[in-house]
Amino acid sequence: MLVLVAALLLFGVVMGTVAHASFAFTAVAATVIAVWLVIFALRERHGRRGRTSAN
Repeated sequence: MLVLVAALLLFGVVMGTVAHASFAFTAVAATVIAVWLVIFALRERHGRRGRTSAN
């Protein structure tokens, strides 16, 4: 998932979408998104591990 975020960010820079923002802003935004995705993944993994099948 993090590779996908990095690839999309790089694609955005190459295509000019993110090029209008400063590099510092882009780096901070990418970091925030990456941290959010890691937290989401950990919560999902932890939540699925604690549940049992309803069947």
